[in-house]
Amino acid sequence: MRFEGKVAVVTGAAQGIGEAYARGLAAEGAAVVVADLKDGQAVAEAITAAGGDAMFVRCDVSSAESAGALADAVVDRYGGIDLLVNNAAIYGDMEFDLLLTVDWDYYRRFMAVNMDGALVMTRAVYPSMKRRGGGAIVNQSSTGAYLYSGFYGLAKSGVNGLTLQLAHELGGMGIRVNAIAPGPTDTAATRKQAGEAAAELVKGMAIKRLGRPDDMVGACLYLLSDQASWVTGQIIAVDGGQICRP
Repeated sequence: MRFEGKVAVVTGAAQGIGEAYARGLAAEGAAVVVADLKDGQAVAEAITAAGGDAMFVRCDVSSAESAGALADAVVDRYGGIDLLVNNAAIYGDMEFDLLLTVDWDYYRRFMAVNMDGALVMTRAVYPSMKRRGGGAIVNQSSTGAYLYSGFYGLAKSGVNGLTLQLAHELGGMGIRVNAIAPGPTDTAATRKQAGEAAAELVKGMAIKRLGRPDDMVGACLYLLSDQASWVTGQIIAVDGGQICRP
């Protein structure tokens, strides 16, 4: 029960990897806020039915007003915030296009969620973390940051840079900031985006299978826990050996 007495906010937690993070945190004692634009009430109720403590808050991570309202609601309910997982992203319904030709309004909305959203949420919750003596943040990157993957990869490269910058800005407040870069993971969103091409991705990986949402949970919980008390500014690939970096 590494997170007993802790309050964790997980964005994009209504399904997929975000839901796995929320359930994993609750299983180790955290009170979990399921934050999503989609309806995450079922996830919160499932956590509660399993003996955990959870609430659903609808939130648009690209909006400072929405993020601030979430932070206020969580503080009102639980008294503060200790942990944040910035997982929310436009992915399953992502359009495919080149940087040179993608519709400008779509591009700006995409980046506002997939890159800026992590900063928007961090700005909303860090004052509460600071008041409670510190905390930990995990941003969701992707191995797409190291591959040619259009504006999706650009957004995830931005998340990596954001992770490094925030680690330094928040370190003096006792707040650690790290990121996880998942490889190809068997979610409904990936199945929709990659289709049969997912099988081709597996051929170039050291472990010859797609990842599963639960494969990401251990790394996330470690980075949020006191076991990682001297770990910050790191991007950890959980990818079956898809990416090899010295």
